[in-house]
Amino acid sequence: MTSRPAEPDRIRPDEAAASADSPAETSYAPFAHLTAPNTALYRQVMRVFLAAKERFAVHLRPEDVHAALPPEHRPAAPDAVVKALDSLVGWGNLRADPDTSRVTAVEDFYRRRFIYQLTQAGEAAEQALSVYDEALGRRGALQAVALHDIVTQLRALLVIAAEHEEGEPDPAKAHLALSTLTNRFEALAENARAFMGSLQRTIDLHGVEVEVFLAYKDRLIQYLERFIQDLITLGGRIARLIGELEEQGRVGVLLRLAAAREAADAAPDEAESAEARAQARWAAKWAGLSAWFVSADGRESQARLLRGRALGAIPQLLAVVRQLNERRAGRSDRSADFRTLARWFAEAPDAEARHRLWRAVFGLYPARHLTVDADTLADRAARPVAASTPWAEAEPLRISPQLRRTGSYERRGKPRRVQDRSEQRRRLAEIAAKQTEEIAAARARLATDGTTRLSALGELDPMAFGLFLRLLGDALATWRPGMTTTVTTSNDGTMEIRLTALDDGTTAAIRTPGGVFRGPDHLVEITDLTAGIPAREAR
Repeated sequence: MTSRPAEPDRIRPDEAAASADSPAETSYAPFAHLTAPNTALYRQVMRVFLAAKERFAVHLRPEDVHAALPPEHRPAAPDAVVKALDSLVGWGNLRADPDTSRVTAVEDFYRRRFIYQLTQAGEAAEQALSVYDEALGRRGALQAVALHDIVTQLRALLVIAAEHEEGEPDPAKAHLALSTLTNRFEALAENARAFMGSLQRTIDLHGVEVEVFLAYKDRLIQYLERFIQDLITLGGRIARLIGELEEQGRVGVLLRLAAAREAADAAPDEAESAEARAQARWAAKWAGLSAWFVSADGRESQARLLRGRALGAIPQLLAVVRQLNERRAGRSDRSADFRTLARWFAEAPDAEARHRLWRAVFGLYPARHLTVDADTLADRAARPVAASTPWAEAEPLRISPQLRRTGSYERRGKPRRVQDRSEQRRRLAEIAAKQTEEIAAARARLATDGTTRLSALGELDPMAFGLFLRLLGDALATWRPGMTTTVTTSNDGTMEIRLTALDDGTTAAIRTPGGVFRGPDHLVEITDLTAGIPAREAR
């Protein structure tokens, strides 16, 4: 008569995975492996199961998981993988089923053998972690192309609105144009946010290799300048198109058409509520788009804020480059010196060595150690004197007559020659004066005696044209729907521009050495606020 082998403690797979596959109650146990010991092994095991799922493999045995692990994360003993699998089963990431395919005897049936598969909760947890890792590593971009796409879609919406006024509405066109518009806008906003965050990390040199940064700094600055120019020109155009769509409630009609198309497939008893929810969702998206490009009372548009941050990032990048060049040129860097000194203190073998380092670096000796030499050190080593010894009881200190007469041991001699940098300072002063004169001439060239048309400005040199573009961008950034006139000042407060729209449909052409700048004609009045101020104060 044979006795049945004692059944070892086993995991009940049906009980262990019940909470993972049950939708009755949400559990966050599948994330527990992130804070447990051996987190790296758990993550690699879960990635093995995700890779197996992509290959349409349903179950994996422990030896399969062990073989699929990367060599740097593969334990020497397969039992470590089995323990990791059991822990993941307990947390609900995996499901364990008895492996009866290789049973050849009764003893094998009672032996612990399981095959494992990914649970729905475990897969959802890994997808969430993948999104998290991707978001952290995302650098983003300033998508100037998205600005052009937004202009195109806004113009398409104007055409659709005109068709609706003629009695031929097309909900499909409205829904498609609005969907494309919001998708491009969301991509623009999200990428801009990610890029500015990564740009700030670059400025702070967090996780950035210095050599790589110095290699691509010029391209980064050019990239910022190009996007700023596109944002100035296209941002004002987008704001005007948004204003035209919001006139007479045109955009409301388009949003209702898109909402009705979305709710067309809803259940009959939910059709009305589904359309209301869809319309509220579209209205919120449009409000976000409008707030991004159009300034309101007491609030600047996000496009203007983004432009300000991008403009401010350029001098910050240049300052970082200057600081790095100074370090590479061997100039003194006090913070680096103190970090090196701190490392020396940390690497000192004992307290006595740290005291010697302190005395060597700072020279803050007790008063009786003023003339410590080799003989004095040898004598102190032979006959130590406690630091608490009073002066009256300590051995006398021999002071050199020279120190008594002059108060110093320094040898007198000819001091080092100071390098004369007057020529460099004169050259820098000439460059600064020349730049100031050019800027003053550009302001004087743009200043108008009263109101005039843009088309009457004539030909502008590069300096004056660049200043004109900045002024025009500042004015267009403050333009709101329904406005016909706007007044603003430049960022440095030296110029004021008053811009008034015309309804005659004329086009202004401003010639420059680099080409011809064309756009809708406006009435403009530009005032030089520094007129009458001395050049030194205006600077």
